[in-house]
Amino acid sequence: MSLFYLIPLLPFLGFAINGLAFPKLSKTVAGIIGTIPPLVAFALSLQLFLNFDGQAQIYTLAEWIKVGTLSIPFEFQVDQLSLLMLLIITGVGTLIHVYSMGYMAHDAGFGKFFAFLNLFIFFMLILVLGANFTVLFIGWEGVGLCSYLLIGFWNQKNSYGDAARKAFIMNRIGDLGFLVGIFLLIQNFNTTNYQVIFQEIASGNVPENVGLIAFCLFIGAMGKSAQIPLFTWLPDAMAGPTPVSALIHAATMVTAGIYMVIRANVIFELSPEVLHFVGWIGLATALLGAAIGLFQNDIKKVLAYSTVSQLGYMFMGLGASAYTASFFHVMTHAFFKALLFLGAGSVIHAMSDEQDIRKMGGLKSKMPITYITFLLGTIAIAGIPPFAGFFSKDEILAHLYHHDFAMWCLAIVGSALTSFYMFRVFILTFFGDFRGTEAQAHHLHESPLSMTFPLIVLALLSVIGGLINLPHFARGNEFLAHWLAPILPATGEAAEVSFLSLEMGAPLLAAFLPAFFAIYLFGVQKSVPASDESITGIQKVIYNKFYIDELYDMIIVKPMTILGNFCFQVVEFLVIDLIVEGVGRIVTYASTEFRRIQTGNVGYYIFIMVISIAVILAVSLRTWIL
Repeated sequence: MSLFYLIPLLPFLGFAINGLAFPKLSKTVAGIIGTIPPLVAFALSLQLFLNFDGQAQIYTLAEWIKVGTLSIPFEFQVDQLSLLMLLIITGVGTLIHVYSMGYMAHDAGFGKFFAFLNLFIFFMLILVLGANFTVLFIGWEGVGLCSYLLIGFWNQKNSYGDAARKAFIMNRIGDLGFLVGIFLLIQNFNTTNYQVIFQEIASGNVPENVGLIAFCLFIGAMGKSAQIPLFTWLPDAMAGPTPVSALIHAATMVTAGIYMVIRANVIFELSPEVLHFVGWIGLATALLGAAIGLFQNDIKKVLAYSTVSQLGYMFMGLGASAYTASFFHVMTHAFFKALLFLGAGSVIHAMSDEQDIRKMGGLKSKMPITYITFLLGTIAIAGIPPFAGFFSKDEILAHLYHHDFAMWCLAIVGSALTSFYMFRVFILTFFGDFRGTEAQAHHLHESPLSMTFPLIVLALLSVIGGLINLPHFARGNEFLAHWLAPILPATGEAAEVSFLSLEMGAPLLAAFLPAFFAIYLFGVQKSVPASDESITGIQKVIYNKFYIDELYDMIIVKPMTILGNFCFQVVEFLVIDLIVEGVGRIVTYASTEFRRIQTGNVGYYIFIMVISIAVILAVSLRTWIL
């Protein structure tokens, strides 16, 4: 078990070596140094998973924070949930590292890029291994730092730096709420250790403000997992290299909020109002992300809003206490969303960095591996059986059907939108006539093996990933549900369903009919989205993301700018500077004038002393007489 410590340590060593030596290392060496650590960490995680005996293990590395009776050690916890997250992070992370060796082959910052990728993996491992909320918070902030470094990696353009700062700042807003939640836990339990807190609650020690604690924790999840209103950073995160997009959207950062809520399920189960809020925020986010994705023409932006929408489904599941279903979707989403982003990167690589799907088309014959794998990913995310996305998303929908029928109906609408915009992207990219330039047409080719191999592996996982938690009606044993049962509440499972029921039939129609419509509209009729200038009406509103960024700018950024200018020009100059500099000038003037009495003449000093004594005696005599 001592090798367990190598799981987070190896990626950190990869970061340190590449970070310090990358200018002197060849790209091949830097790529190997960056890729081996997550690969070995995956092998160790797999070994840990296969040998796990069902009992959670706590590993204390050192005493860390000790103030009075408060003691917070630096400790790791290995249990059912953290083991699955280890496999996702290191497994998908390794494939993204392999892909990056081909995608970033001509980039001058190759070694530095791999160093940042390793650091990202390291902090995410710290996040999921932490045995208390404080260690989790270290990883939480660490992945926020790494997202800033990687989103703004190509810092030659100011817009990339703006996107990185936007992600960093918006996550800090959510993190403030998370931090308040941790402080409240310390106030009520005098610890942040998961097991101690959950045991205290099980014994009946439920604080009166448990709802406030759950709400503050969820604010942190809203920022990290891009839920309304803290979601606008995620689409802008596409400024980074495509492997970064895949890593953020599939295996690391955005899953952190889901993981934290599942980890703290005991607290959330005591707050039904907060869970209700979680579910409806997830629904609103799912619908908003799907609606915006309908008219986006940047291939990575479509996938970004798709991630926002799919995260909404996960939070809907959490709101319905369907923790297993939500985590199941986290796993399958990691497979097909990493596949789709890396497939998009393969297309962009062949298109000489072009990302507009209106300028693509006809890539099917030029990029057969990318075409087939992207198709499999599209089918999976659309929820078409028997692919992975069908089983995970429809398990969430099944719980919603019994939890809140109105929410289920609206979730079906979001599922239909997902199927339409994903097949829209697929058809416009790979079918029809090529709409790019002659130079791009001449450059078209399939990506190298280092990029296509991860696509093939992820495509296979997107096809068979549903077997992880295959339900009883499909002759499965629901492995995931049984595996996670020891750390989740016994909330019951959704009723058994058949393919002929409304509960199952509606999701199937929502998956197939929009797909057929997209194929007919963009494949048969060969429609191409209009240019930006000709978009009008509601389509323009949706295309411009409902002007939410502009709204934030109007009600938050500009007022804060005005307040900042007022403080700078009025408070700073007329109050602070006037008082501080005024006192300084008075002292300077007074010292200049008073120094004139220092002549150096002894007779003058005696004369002043005699006069002073006379004045003192006169004042004293007057006081005595009166």
